[in-house]
Amino acid sequence: MIKKILNILVILFIIVSVLPFNIYAMEPFEVDGKAAILMDFKSGKVIYEKNPNKKLEPASITKIMVLILASEALESRKINLDDQVLISENAASMGGSQVYLEAGGTNTVEELFKAICLRSANDASVAMGEYIAGSEELFLEMMNKKAKQLNMKNTKFKNLTGLPDEEHLTTAYDIALMGRELLKHEIVHKWLSMWTTSIKVGKDRDVTQDLVNTNKLIRFYPGANGIKTGFTQKAGYCLAASATKDNTTFISVILGSKSSKIRNEDSKKLLDHGFSNYKSISLNKKGDIVDKISIEKGKKEYAKIRVKDDIDILMKKDNESDIKKEIKLLDTVKAPIKKGDKVGEIIVKSEGEILLKEELIIDTDIKKANILNILAKLFKNLTTK
Repeated sequence: MIKKILNILVILFIIVSVLPFNIYAMEPFEVDGKAAILMDFKSGKVIYEKNPNKKLEPASITKIMVLILASEALESRKINLDDQVLISENAASMGGSQVYLEAGGTNTVEELFKAICLRSANDASVAMGEYIAGSEELFLEMMNKKAKQLNMKNTKFKNLTGLPDEEHLTTAYDIALMGRELLKHEIVHKWLSMWTTSIKVGKDRDVTQDLVNTNKLIRFYPGANGIKTGFTQKAGYCLAASATKDNTTFISVILGSKSSKIRNEDSKKLLDHGFSNYKSISLNKKGDIVDKISIEKGKKEYAKIRVKDDIDILMKKDNESDIKKEIKLLDTVKAPIKKGDKVGEIIVKSEGEILLKEELIIDTDIKKANILNILAKLFKNLTTK
């Protein structure tokens, strides 16, 4: 009997010794919400999901799309931070979370950004939408159009605020895509990560609204820098959060949690899982020159080749495998050719597995050679031999 017990103990010791040390990294875990996801910001890779495509009401997480369109308008100079926005009766009438904008009063675009990002103000969201598009209805059309562009296949917006509507639905995965798009706009980062500020409201701007970020992770989670909270009785407690450590940024989404405390703790759990077990590796920046290519019948014989977009991959921290890049170019490239035309691709592999492919583009416009160019080239070849 003693011998059998010893044999069992030896077997158990061997099994335990060959298991990965960091079991937490290998084993799935649960979160409280109805749906959840953890996505790498740079690569878009999903490393945790729970009902990622379940259609649910997102509450004020809706305002991420408002912020995307407002950021685009700001960057294109359609609007400016110091623009004075006249507050309409419609915007001022919004219930729920608000900063009590007064109809007939004015607020700057920057004040509206602050109100949306920190207070999650419904009135400020509608005021921003009306100012950009001319009406709430037209801005709503812009929101749904942008959702399609971002490949948010399971999203339909019915309002700008996230106030309850049984047809106003999205998914954890679509929200992660939306959050990823918003974080690409650096202009909005300062408000997403701001803990407290204040704005003036009212026709006479005589009322001060002190704003505290509804996203508590901004203050209590190291590296937190966004994005948006949400709550209604039907939607439950929701949070799209983001955080950055070193070169790595993760986006977590929790939908339909039972309380704000659980929502926040589960968001931390997801982010901790990402940062503990994964690292983002930057291989190339957008515009990096990686090669050159010969041009047939062109005014120039060669052209530089650039990477079309950033190339970033997400790897497990315990993965020491070599990362290899392979460049494949078109066999022939004939002039005329335009700057930005695709001439090949760069393939990133690890242990023989393709991790991603990215387009390689031509560096400059090259016109077709005329007879004088051809004669000059022949003369040059003859005189340099």
